[in-house]
Amino acid sequence: MSRSTRRYFLQQGFLAGGALALGSRALAAANTNSQVNLGVIGLGWRGGDLLKAFSEVPGVNIGAICDADSALLAEKGKAYPDAKQYGDLRELLDDPNIDAVAIATCNHWHCLAALWAMEAGKHVYVEKPLCNAHWEGQQVVKAAQKHNKICQIGTQQRSAPMQAEIKSLLHDDKMLGPIEWVRVNRYGIRPSIGKRETPLEPPKTVDYNLWLGPATDQPIYRDKFHYDWHWDWNTGSGEMGNWGVHIVDDVRNNVFRDQVAFPKRVAAAGGRFAWHDAGNTPNVHFAILDTGGIPVVIALSNIAADAENKKQPPCPGPGSGYIVFCEGGRLEGQRGQAKLFDKDGKVVKEIEGTDGMVVHQKNFIDAIRDSSPQTLNAPVQIGHHSTAWCNFANYAQRVGHDSQTTNQPSAMSLAPESTAILDDLRKLIGVHDGEDVANSLQVGPVLTFDSASEKFTGEYADVANKFIRTPGRDEFVVKEI
Repeated sequence: MSRSTRRYFLQQGFLAGGALALGSRALAAANTNSQVNLGVIGLGWRGGDLLKAFSEVPGVNIGAICDADSALLAEKGKAYPDAKQYGDLRELLDDPNIDAVAIATCNHWHCLAALWAMEAGKHVYVEKPLCNAHWEGQQVVKAAQKHNKICQIGTQQRSAPMQAEIKSLLHDDKMLGPIEWVRVNRYGIRPSIGKRETPLEPPKTVDYNLWLGPATDQPIYRDKFHYDWHWDWNTGSGEMGNWGVHIVDDVRNNVFRDQVAFPKRVAAAGGRFAWHDAGNTPNVHFAILDTGGIPVVIALSNIAADAENKKQPPCPGPGSGYIVFCEGGRLEGQRGQAKLFDKDGKVVKEIEGTDGMVVHQKNFIDAIRDSSPQTLNAPVQIGHHSTAWCNFANYAQRVGHDSQTTNQPSAMSLAPESTAILDDLRKLIGVHDGEDVANSLQVGPVLTFDSASEKFTGEYADVANKFIRTPGRDEFVVKEI
């Protein structure tokens, strides 16, 4: 069968039942003594991190690298001269010598790349967030089950041993007593991405049609092509899906022990302030998530505390981390460390750890060799749930913006402690844009989510559900599993 014909059938799903036959090396790799040949798709900043991490895992060979930008491909090819080079991920997936792939593309490609890879018989390590559109994440979960593939999400902190200790202290030892509520922080200054008068022309080294893939073909007005796609809904998820998903995943893991898949209700406020640039994702974002028990409040800001953009905004707890407020004190957690405080604010215990890199990648490879998806530290279904919390916060902000209405009294009742957090974010905005603009940060309507159907219900459901699935483009469409 020709490559193009085989790909057509794979994408239509007619050969899905025989996908394992296309991955004969993937089956052979389930031997603890075998080498795993890995292909890395997406060679930007994160792709470089994964190349380095997987190279440190014993028995892993970087067999192929792929990027739609030939300049990035050539650059990484110098560091990995023995790896085959591909400009089109479909050609890499046709390579029978590749057992597994690591996907570090732009966010909008994560699901489609993962689906194609599993249909082609490859195991998948896919970076967070799993998806921008919730329905597409569902299809990846189904594909892993259907094709019997190992699929790990790149929330590497899941593999840090300190997480088990945190859970034990909170739940088994009950060192701080019952948990009352949780605050998530991401206060990190970022610069403006600029706003051009004329559309940006993609670099000549980029196959733009392939880079765009399932995203809408629309003009780009930011100054830089790479990385700043994060701050465009067409290709990225904003800070909520960039840093937020790491922290929210910690909360789901340590506070909820993954027992709450989705929040029942969510409300949010946010917008793009101070910079007045080409981005459309919030650089200030506030969200309240009703889990049916412990409320979670998220506060994100990418703007500074001063007009000169030099000072980090003050906030209680870590600037990038979370606070678990308990009856007898609090726990503050962040990458690589955690502290427990008693009710008087005295530190009673400190935990030091790592960010989980290399250990997480090894966990993925070990699961392939042992044919044991149950040993994954961040299986795709867990990643789907954690991504959903962040996506819902994004959807709620967008619904609030689109609806031009607010339901603030009802929303704030979900977590009364959050009023002070919202006021602090307004003060940040006021420093840059004035009090009138700051007061425009209003919480939108409360969205209700049904976990059985994985859709929003009730008032505003029609508006919210339009974000759950994207149409795709031409041959780049996520199809139902």
